[in-house]
Amino acid sequence: MASRKQKRKQSSAKSQTIPRWVLLAGGSLIFILLAVSLVTADWYYAMPSDTKLTYVGRNSCIECHQSEHAKWEGSYHDLAMDLATEETVLGDFEGQEIEHYGITSKMFRRDGKYMINTEGPDGQMQDFEIKYVFGVSPLQQYMVEIDPPTPGSAEGSIGRVQVLRVSWDTEKKKWFYLSPPDVHEKLEVDDPLHWTGRTQNWNHYCADCHSTNLQKNHDLATDTFHTTFSEIDVSCETCHGPGSAHVKLAKATSLFWDRNLGYGLKMLKGDSTEAQLNQVETCGTCHSRRQVICPDYQMGNNYYDQFSNELISEHTYYCDGQIMDEDYVYGSFLQSKMFHKGIRCTDCHDPHSTKIKFEGNLLCTSCHQHPAGKYDTPAHHFHKTGSTGASCVECHMPETTYMEVDPRRDHSIRIPRPDLSVNLGTPNACTKCHLDKAELPTEEHPEAKRYDQWMALARGGDEKVREALAKVDKWALDAVDQWYGPTSKIPKGEHFAYTLKKAWDNNPNAGKDLIELVRDTQQPGIVRASGMMYLANYLNEDGVRTALRYLSDSDPQVRIAAIETLRDLPPVTPDVQGQVLDALLTRLTDEDRAVRTEAAWSLANQDGEALRLRGKSEAFQKALNEAIVQLERDSDQPSAHLSMGVLYERMGDVAKAEKAYRTAIRIGPNFTGPRSNLISLLQDRQDREEQQMRQLVVQGNRPAAEQMTTGLAERAVEIARFRLEELDNLKRDVSQQPNFAPLQYQFGSALYLAARNTTPDSAGPFYDEAFAAYKRAKELEPNSVQYAYMYALIAQYLERWEEADQAIADLLEIDPNNPDFRGLKEQINARYSPRQAQQRQ
Repeated sequence: MASRKQKRKQSSAKSQTIPRWVLLAGGSLIFILLAVSLVTADWYYAMPSDTKLTYVGRNSCIECHQSEHAKWEGSYHDLAMDLATEETVLGDFEGQEIEHYGITSKMFRRDGKYMINTEGPDGQMQDFEIKYVFGVSPLQQYMVEIDPPTPGSAEGSIGRVQVLRVSWDTEKKKWFYLSPPDVHEKLEVDDPLHWTGRTQNWNHYCADCHSTNLQKNHDLATDTFHTTFSEIDVSCETCHGPGSAHVKLAKATSLFWDRNLGYGLKMLKGDSTEAQLNQVETCGTCHSRRQVICPDYQMGNNYYDQFSNELISEHTYYCDGQIMDEDYVYGSFLQSKMFHKGIRCTDCHDPHSTKIKFEGNLLCTSCHQHPAGKYDTPAHHFHKTGSTGASCVECHMPETTYMEVDPRRDHSIRIPRPDLSVNLGTPNACTKCHLDKAELPTEEHPEAKRYDQWMALARGGDEKVREALAKVDKWALDAVDQWYGPTSKIPKGEHFAYTLKKAWDNNPNAGKDLIELVRDTQQPGIVRASGMMYLANYLNEDGVRTALRYLSDSDPQVRIAAIETLRDLPPVTPDVQGQVLDALLTRLTDEDRAVRTEAAWSLANQDGEALRLRGKSEAFQKALNEAIVQLERDSDQPSAHLSMGVLYERMGDVAKAEKAYRTAIRIGPNFTGPRSNLISLLQDRQDREEQQMRQLVVQGNRPAAEQMTTGLAERAVEIARFRLEELDNLKRDVSQQPNFAPLQYQFGSALYLAARNTTPDSAGPFYDEAFAAYKRAKELEPNSVQYAYMYALIAQYLERWEEADQAIADLLEIDPNNPDFRGLKEQINARYSPRQAQQRQ
C-alpha cells in the first residue's frame, strides 16, 4: 500500500493539472475581453466635434464613388462653369454679329482665343477675350476678366470678371441680347445693369453657386479681386460639404465611422426628418434667393447658419405664392404640401445627373399610386389623354420663362385656382394653356408671345390686356366649377393670398388678417413669416403681442421676421419696451446664426449698460461680430457698407458710420442711398457747428468764429454736391422703375430737400418735380398713409389747394380720428374751401 506521504503527493499533482478545456475557455474569455476592449476603444475614439473641415477635391471621391461620378460627368452641375475652349464653347464665333439698341457686337476668333468686340466700360467699342463659359442649355453665357488679379495674388487667382449680356441660344443656335427684366432700352455704361456694371459681376453674384469652395477675396483698399476656388464647377463637396474628415475616416483602419462626425459629411440620406430637411436645405443653398450670413460651411451648420431666404414679396411672387420673378424654386417648394409631407429633391431628381427620374406623368404617379384611374385619367383632368392638359406638371407646376429662353417650373405644386385669378389677378395654369381664347391686343404688343409676358403687361396697368385675360380667367373658373363643384363654396379669404394682397395694397384693415395668418400654424412657415414681415406696417398692441409670442417659433423664418417687426417700434409704454428688450435678448443665443445676427441688429441701438445689467453683453458682442463679418464678406458691394453705416449709426458711432458711407460712395459711385445717409450726418454736424459759430460771435470771439467758416463752407459745398449726385441716381432709378412707389416717394423727398436748400429763384422746378413724384407714389399705392400725407403736405405748401383738400379727404377716410390729419384739414380750410374756390371763379 502506498504510504500516506505518497498519496498526498499524488493528490497534490492532480490538483495542479488544470483541464485543457478550462485553459481554452479562459484564454478565449481573455481574448474576447481584449477584443471587446479594443473595439470599444476603437468606437470610443473620435475626432473632435469642432474639427475644421477642408476641401480635398473630387479626385479623392472618385476612387470609391465611381458610379456617382459617372452620372455627374456631363451634368448641369459639371458644366455650370468652365474655361472657354474648343470643347466648351457652343456659340458661333466665326465673325457673327448682333445688334442691340444701337450697339453692334461682333464675335470672332484671334490667335485661338474667343473674342467679342462690344461696348466697354468707357462707352467705347473694344475687343475682349472670353475667358469662361456658363452653362450649356438652354443658353450659354460668356465671361470676360475685365481687371486681372493684383500682383502677388495667390496662384490661380481670378480678377474682376463680368458676364456679357450677349448670349447664345443653344436650342435655336443663334445669338441674342439678354435684357434685364422689364428693361427694353439701351443701358448706359454707368448703369449697374450694364454688362460691365455691378449686377453682372461674376465674383459676387454668380461664383458662389457655379463653383466649389469659392473665396471671393476682395481687396477693399484697391477695390480689386483675387478670387479662388478649389474646383471650377459644382462638384461633390458643394453638396456634401468639405471632404477631409470623410476621406480620413474612409482610409482609417477603424471598424466604425466616427462617433462624433458620422461619415464626416452632411447627412443627406436616410428616413429621418433631419436628413430630409438637410437635403432640401442643401439644394436651397444655391436654388434660393437668399442673403449670405456665413459662406463657410462646417459640420453641423444648417441653412440658417449660412443663409436667410427671401420671403413672399410682391416683387418676386404673386400674392398666392406663385413665382413671378426667379425664386430658384426653394421658396416655392417651402410652400408645397410635398415639402411638409417629407418629400425631398431626390424623390424626383437624380442628385448626381440632375435629371428627373421619370418622364411624363410617371414622375408623379410613381409616388401617387392611388386606385386605378384616380389621377392619370380624363376622369380627373377632363382633358384628352396625351394632351398638354393631361400632364400633371402642366397643371400643377406651370412654367415661367426667364432669361428670354429658360422655362422653369413653379415648385409650389399647387392646384390651379382660377377663382383667385378672377378675384386677385393671379395667374393660373388653365388660362396659360388656353391663351388662344383671349382677345389680346397683339398688334400693340408684338413682342409679347408668352403668358408671363401678358401677365407683366397686365400688372403694368394695360387695361386691354387685363380685361382680355380676365375673360379667359372667368371661362376657366366656369369649367372648374362644372368639373369639380362650385368654387363659390370656398370661403372668400380662405387663402393667404387675400391677406397678402390686402397688405400689399396698404389696406388699413390688413393688420387683423395678418395676425390671424401668423397664428395659423397649419400654414407653411414661409407664408407665416411673410405675414409677420408685413405686420410691421400695422403694429398695434395685439400686433406687438403676436410678434413677441412668435419670437420663439420653431421656424427660423418666423423668428427672423418677428425680430424685424419689433425693430424700431412706434412709441410704446415702458412696460412693453421692457418686454420687447427681454424677448430680443433671448434671440442672441439662438441656435441659428441668421436669427442671432438679426437680433444683434435690433439691439444695436441699446444702451450697453442695459445689456450688461441683463447679463447679455458677451452674447450681444458675439452676435454683433457675426453680423459685421457678414457685411465685411461683401466688402465689394456698396450696399454692405451702407448697411454697415446704418449699423454704426444705431450704435451711436458717427465716425465709423461716416467712414462706411464714404466707402460705399467710393466703390459704388452710382449706387443710390449712402449719399442720403451721409448728407444727414454732415447736415447735423453743420447745424451744430453753425450754432457754435454764432455763439462765438455773440461772445465776442470773432477770430475763433472766423476759423470755423472755411470748414463750414467746404462742408456746405460737399453737401450740395452730394444732393445733386443723389438726385441724378434717383432720377435714373425712377426712369427704370417708374411704377415702384417707394422709389417715387424717395425721389420726391430728395427733390423737396434740394428745393429747400437752393435759392428761391431755382427752387420752383424742384418743387414741381417733387409734387409730381409724391403724387405718383400716392397713385401707385393709394392706401399708403405715408405717401398720401406727404402729398397733402406738399400740396398745401405749394398752395395747390384743390389737390391738398382732396388728399386730406382721402386720409380722413382712411383714419378719420387721426389728430395730424384733422389738424392739417383745419390748416387747409383756413386758406381754402370749395366754396371759396367757386367765389374766386
